[in-house]
Amino acid sequence: MSNKNLCRCPWLDTTKPDYVDYHDEEWGVPVYDDQKIFESLTLESAQAGLSWYTILKRREGYRAAFENFDVNKVALFNDEKVEALVVNPEIIRHRGKIKAAINNAKLFIAIQNEFGSFSNYMWGFVNHKTIVNHWSNMADYPATTKESDAWSKDLKKRGFKFVDSTICYAHMQACGMVNDHSVGCYKRSQIINEFEQV
Repeated sequence: MSNKNLCRCPWLDTTKPDYVDYHDEEWGVPVYDDQKIFESLTLESAQAGLSWYTILKRREGYRAAFENFDVNKVALFNDEKVEALVVNPEIIRHRGKIKAAINNAKLFIAIQNEFGSFSNYMWGFVNHKTIVNHWSNMADYPATTKESDAWSKDLKKRGFKFVDSTICYAHMQACGMVNDHSVGCYKRSQIINEFEQV
């Protein structure tokens, strides 16, 4: 269990231990593994219109339903699989989002083939280095940035669904493309030191 006395980001509900663990162990840590990136992008797309905690509570359900986010397996999901997922109580039963995940899986593979990895493509939108921000209060946090705008535009051009700039920025935050831990959060400097970025 995480130390309750540590200073953390202002957006975090510290009354939820699983949310605290996610903040402390995952959020903002740079991710380069394509499977983890596909998971994050799929979950962020599923979040559209909902809170992240709603998705976090269902993450294990999503992992089971989406073959542990094996992009090659998800890309092969057929109409029968879609119908099964629409009635799966362990995930958000939104047909559009489910079909978008399958569509995006196919396009994700196309990007892997074009760029060698999705990671290489994705990180190119921040010049392959984490952008370190300096937020202090909730009001400081933007919903989008010029980088998320550019990436969202490119994804949409390639045919991705549920990837507006807000979703892209949330993914960028989660996967460490930006370090959006607040100035007072203990995790901010830990990530900077570990990945030697200033």
